[in-house]
Amino acid sequence: MTGPSAAPAAGRPSLLAHPPGLRTLFFTEMWERFSYYGMRALLVLFMVEAVGNGGLGFNDATATAVYGLYTAAVYAVALPGGWIADRLLGAQRAIWYGGIVIMLGHFALAIPSVTAFFLGLLLIILGTGLLKPNISAVVGELYAADDPRRDSGFTLFYMGINIGAAFGPLVCSTLGESEQFGWHYGFAAAGVGMACGLAYFRYSRHRLGDAGRYPSNRGTTPAERAARRRGWVAVGTAVAGVVALAGAVLSGAVAVDAVTLASYATVGIVVYAGLYIGWLVLFGGLTPVERGRVLAIFVLSMAAAMFWSGFEQAGSTLNLFAERYTNRVLGSFEIPAGWFQSLNAVFIVVLAPVFAGAWVALASRHREPSTPAKFAIGLVTLALGFAVLIPAAGFVAGGERVLPTWLITTYLLHTIGELTLSPVGLSVTTKLAPHRYVGQMMGIWFLTSALGNLLAGLTAGRFDPDALGDMPGLYLQIVLMTGGTGLLLLLCLRPIRRLMGGIH
Repeated sequence: MTGPSAAPAAGRPSLLAHPPGLRTLFFTEMWERFSYYGMRALLVLFMVEAVGNGGLGFNDATATAVYGLYTAAVYAVALPGGWIADRLLGAQRAIWYGGIVIMLGHFALAIPSVTAFFLGLLLIILGTGLLKPNISAVVGELYAADDPRRDSGFTLFYMGINIGAAFGPLVCSTLGESEQFGWHYGFAAAGVGMACGLAYFRYSRHRLGDAGRYPSNRGTTPAERAARRRGWVAVGTAVAGVVALAGAVLSGAVAVDAVTLASYATVGIVVYAGLYIGWLVLFGGLTPVERGRVLAIFVLSMAAAMFWSGFEQAGSTLNLFAERYTNRVLGSFEIPAGWFQSLNAVFIVVLAPVFAGAWVALASRHREPSTPAKFAIGLVTLALGFAVLIPAAGFVAGGERVLPTWLITTYLLHTIGELTLSPVGLSVTTKLAPHRYVGQMMGIWFLTSALGNLLAGLTAGRFDPDALGDMPGLYLQIVLMTGGTGLLLLLCLRPIRRLMGGIH
């Protein structure tokens, strides 16, 4: 049986120093992120493009609201996806079936039809809900709770994510923004990427052993079999309901305003997450220490939601800033706007090993910052990234196109903030979560990421291309919101660490 690996391999800060299953998850997630970020680099640009040029002709507010709803839904379905893996499928099978659905969704986007476009988004949402939380949960299962390589392993896993995220926009934008090929070739390339990920997972799945292989309630008693049947009935009912609702919207029987829906969904996620955590604390059969740790997950996840509300401007506000207000001409070549979406991932590939080594080195000297402190650093650094854009927006308001260095600096600061928060958040969630709820706790982590994406989409809709003078003030508001949250977190370090019950 392959379970948590006990003995760290000293002096080998690479994939070879980690359990062999990490390679399987590293490359599978790399290709999945290639597909996701490659498609994401095109999404808003495709929606705002005029119909005559092959786009959908949406205005900015509608396009960014749809973008926010889509990216939020990708994370929101992580909670039921984690439950399905925990109770019905096991994480390994959830990853496999989720990848298949994602692939079909990307290929649906390659069909030049509005109906196929929204169907493709729906399939990607459902597939990612199965794959995304469970592949991260399996990474956690490869390590013992006290293994000093754990944070390093998650950071290396995060590097794999971003190798895919670096190449996806380069390939898909080159095809999608070109006159020779067009948008749908870019979407098809994303589908090919997911197919590569599925092939590698199938080939190397044996390296995972029993990590994530079985659901938690795989017993054979009549009660356990009945519980599984009820679970499958619930899943089938939910999927049927989603399909029926999607059909009603696509047929025009139900009218939907994307901006209004995004606003309601924001409130709904906060209420849903709060009620779920409340139920788990009161009725989940947890010990007092487990209750505190679950509450710590909720606090840290809400702080992360504020981080993502700024960070996820990348695919909307910053993508449009690159297309409309940045000088992208290099000699006789115009850089596709989507290429800027690769900057964050490139910086992560370069810096992730540095951060991975730094956490291990600081831990060996008992000087590593606590998880809440890392979150606070991430939020403040994110705010500094938006502060860079305030003078750039002033130049844009004066009618100038600005140099790419403004966006490059912003993405660099955002990347540093991300590396202090996101992989650490994945790791600490698996450490704090009660074992029987680990998939669902990863779902909570991604659910609050959904909240951040919704807020990002709504914020992006406030950037009016006909009111460029308002742009510096809007960036200042993001600075105050995200930076203020980071400072508040620093003031609350001690009570949060008490909730964590001894987990650093």
